[in-house]
Amino acid sequence: MATPETPATPTENHETVPKSEMIHEHSHEMVPENEMTHEQSHEMVPENEMTHEQSHEMVPENEMTHEQSHEMVQENEMIHEHNHVMVPEHEMTHEHNHEMVPEHEMIHEHNHEMVPEHEMTDEHHHEMVPEHEMAHEHHMVHGNEIVPRNEMVPDDELIPLNEMVLAEPQPNYIETPPNNLETPPSKRRKKKSIVWEHFTIENMGGGTRRAQCKQCKQSFAYSTGSKVAGTSHLKRHIAKGTCPVVLRNQQNNNQLSPYNSTPSKVSGYGGSTDPPKRRYRTASAPYLAFDPDRCRQEISRMIIMHDYPLHMVEHSGFLAFVQNLQPRFDMVSFNTVQGDCVATYLREKQAIQKVIEGVPGRICLTLDMWSSCYTVGYVFITGQYIDSDWKIHRKILNIIMEPYPDSDTAFSHAVAACLSDWSMEGKLFSVTINQPLGDSAVDNLRALLSVKNPLVLNGQLLVASCLARTLSSIAQGAFKFLHGTVKKIRDSVKYVKTSESHEEKFIELKQQLQVPSTKTLALDDQTQWNTTYEMLLAASELKEVFSCLDTSDPDYKDAPSMEDWKQVEVLCNYLKILFDTANLLTAPTIPTTNTFFHEAWKIQLELARAAANEDPSISSLTKTMQEEFDKYWKSCCLILAIAVVMDPRFKMKLVEFSFTKIYGEEAATYVKIVEEGIHELFLEYVALPLPLTPTYAEEVNGGALKQENGGAGEAGLTDFDAYIMETTSQQSRSELDQYLEESLLPRVHEFDVVGWWKLNRMKYPTLSKMARDILSVPVSTVTADAVFSTVGKEMDRYRCSLRPETVEALICAKDWLQNASVNTSLHAPIKMEVPI
Repeated sequence: MATPETPATPTENHETVPKSEMIHEHSHEMVPENEMTHEQSHEMVPENEMTHEQSHEMVPENEMTHEQSHEMVQENEMIHEHNHVMVPEHEMTHEHNHEMVPEHEMIHEHNHEMVPEHEMTDEHHHEMVPEHEMAHEHHMVHGNEIVPRNEMVPDDELIPLNEMVLAEPQPNYIETPPNNLETPPSKRRKKKSIVWEHFTIENMGGGTRRAQCKQCKQSFAYSTGSKVAGTSHLKRHIAKGTCPVVLRNQQNNNQLSPYNSTPSKVSGYGGSTDPPKRRYRTASAPYLAFDPDRCRQEISRMIIMHDYPLHMVEHSGFLAFVQNLQPRFDMVSFNTVQGDCVATYLREKQAIQKVIEGVPGRICLTLDMWSSCYTVGYVFITGQYIDSDWKIHRKILNIIMEPYPDSDTAFSHAVAACLSDWSMEGKLFSVTINQPLGDSAVDNLRALLSVKNPLVLNGQLLVASCLARTLSSIAQGAFKFLHGTVKKIRDSVKYVKTSESHEEKFIELKQQLQVPSTKTLALDDQTQWNTTYEMLLAASELKEVFSCLDTSDPDYKDAPSMEDWKQVEVLCNYLKILFDTANLLTAPTIPTTNTFFHEAWKIQLELARAAANEDPSISSLTKTMQEEFDKYWKSCCLILAIAVVMDPRFKMKLVEFSFTKIYGEEAATYVKIVEEGIHELFLEYVALPLPLTPTYAEEVNGGALKQENGGAGEAGLTDFDAYIMETTSQQSRSELDQYLEESLLPRVHEFDVVGWWKLNRMKYPTLSKMARDILSVPVSTVTADAVFSTVGKEMDRYRCSLRPETVEALICAKDWLQNASVNTSLHAPIKMEVPI
C-alpha cells in the first residue's frame, strides 16, 4: 500500500503528474488540483463538483457519478491493479471485482458499488439512498423513484431534492477480466421497469444491443459493451406520445399514458410553467381523463333512468357530494340539465326515427290517458310493430298533453300529432284505447284517419278496447258485488296476520286439523285486484281453520258463514279465468295477438254459461261480469279471430269450433263474418301494397329480379309491366285460399307463429305481410306493472310542473334507453293450452 504522500501511478500511463495538477487521460491537459476535467468536453470544473459523463452538467461534490470508465480520483487514492481505478489507501478491496473500498464504507454484495456508511443501496436498482430512507428489495419506499447515474434528467424534468423518484432497473454490466478475455456475463436480473413491457432487447453482435418498440418496431440504442444508454429515451418514446401507435390508441381511448397520472401539461413535463410534479411509474390500468361534458351526459342519463327530479342538481346535499367527488366539475343548473335531458331524448329519437322509417309493415298504436291534479290529461302513445327480422317491438312514441281530456277530440288530436311527428301517414294499422269512447269521439277519430291513412275494413280495426282494463273492471265489479263477504274475509286475515300470537294459534290449529293447503295468508292491496283474488283463494282453502278459530281463540269474532265461503269459492272459480289471461300480459316477452283469441272465447263461453246457471248465487254474481266482457268480445272478436286464422295450427277450424260453442245455431252467421273480413282484408293488401321501404323492396324483389337503370330498351316495356302486375295480383288472390285449404300443423304448446311466417314468406308473399301486421296488434294499452291495477294512472305533481316537451323527453328517453340496455328482441313463443 502506498503512503498518502506518495501517490501511485497508473501501470499503463507511465506519466508523472505533479502533486498540484492531474492530467486528463485523453486530452493530456494540465488541470489544477482543485479542478477536474470532464472526459469529453475538457471543461474546467471546480474541485467540489464532478461532471456527468453524458450531459456535461455540473454535479455537486456530495453526489456521485456513474463509474463506467477509468476515472481519476484524488491524490490519496491508489490504482486498482486490474481496473485502473484510483482507490484511497484506507479502502479495502472487494473480493470479487478487486476495487478498493474505504474502510468506513460497506460494499453491496450484488452490484459491487461503493456505498458510504450512511447510505444503503437497493440491491436491484444500484442506486444510492439517503440514510433516512431505506429501499425495499424490489420497490422504493413511498413509491418514489431513484434516477440512475447513467441517465440524465432533462432540464424540464428536474425533480426537486425533496422528492424521490423511482428508478428504472439497470441492465447487467459485463465485467472485463485482465487480458481482455471474454467471459459469460453474470446471471441477469429480471427487469422491473414498465419500459420493458413495450420494448424488447435485440443482440446486434459485437457486444451491441438495441431496444425495439413492440408497437411501431423502431430501434433505439441501448448498450455497447459495458456502456449502457439507459431507458430515459425509451420512456419518452412511449410516455410522451412519440410512438405513433401509442399516440393513436390514446386518442381513440381518451386515456393517459400509464407513466403519468395526469397529462403532461398538467404535471409540468410538457413545457408548462407549472412546477414539476412527481411521476409514478406503475403497471396498473391507465387512468381516464376528466371529461366535464361526459359528466354532464351521465347526470342527465341518471335523471332520466331513475326518474330523479331535475332540481336535484341544485340540492345542497348533491352539490356537496359532487364537489367532494370531483372538485374540478362545475355543477350544472336546472336549465342546463333540462337542456341536456332534452338533447339525450333528441339523440335517441334520431335512431328510433330510422327504425320507424325502415319498418316493412304497418304500425299499431295504443292510447293510454293519464289524469293529473291540474285537470289536464296526458296521452301515452305507444307503437308496436314487427321489424324486418320478424321480431316484435314496442316503444313509447309520444306523450301528448291534452287540456280537455274528456272532449271528443282528445284522442284524435293525439293521434294526429303522433302521425305528423313520426311521418307515419299511410302506415297505421290499428288503434287500441284504454277506455270506452262515445260515438262522436269514434267518428272524429275515423274521420281523421280516413284522410291521412287508408281505412282497413272500414275502420273496424282502428278502435278497440284494452283487455287489461276490461279484466280489471270486471274483477273490481265482482268485488263490489260481494263487498260484505270480501270485507269479512279481509278482516279475518287481518286478525291473523297483524298479531304474532294470533298467527301462532292459527298455525297450530291448522296442524291439528291437518289442513293440506300450502297457501300463505297475506293482506291485499286494494289497488291491485290480483292480490285480493290471491287473499280470497288462500282464505278459502283455509276456511276450516277459520271456522274453528273462535273455539280456541275467544277474541276472534265475526267469522265468515258457510254461505260466505260458498260465495267466495264461486267468485274465485271465475276470477281464475281472468287471472290466467291477465298473467299473459305481464310476461317479459310480447305475446302475439292470436294468443288472446283462445283466452277471450273461453272467458266469453264460461261467463255466458254461468249467467244462465239455475243457481241464483252463481247467475247473479256472474251476470254483471258476463255483460261487461260481452262488450269487449263484440268490439274485438273480429281482429282476434283473424289473428288466430293466421296461426297454421288452427286457421278457420278453431273459429268454427269456438263460435259453435258460443253462438250455437247462429254460429254459421258469425263464422261467415270472419271469412268475409279476412278475404276483404287480403284483397286490400293486394290492391294497396305497402310503401316500398328499402326492406320491403328487397323482399318484393326477392333478390332475383333487380331493376337496372333506365335504358333504350325499357321504353316499350310499360305494357309488359302492367301485364306482370295484373297476373301477379291474380295469382296472389289464391294465396289465402291455398293457405286455408292446407292441413293444420301439429298443435304444440311452444310455437313461434311469427317465425313460421318468416320461413314461409316466399311461399305466401302477400299473405305473410298481412299476417305480420295482424299478429302485431296489441290487446293492452298498459305496461306489465299496471295490468292488475284498479285505478287509473295519474301524472305526479312534479312532472305536471314541467313543460310538456320536457315531460315527453324524460318518459320517452327512459323507455328507449331501457330497451337499448336489454335484448330488444322481445318475441318468444307462448305456451298455450287449448281445450278442444
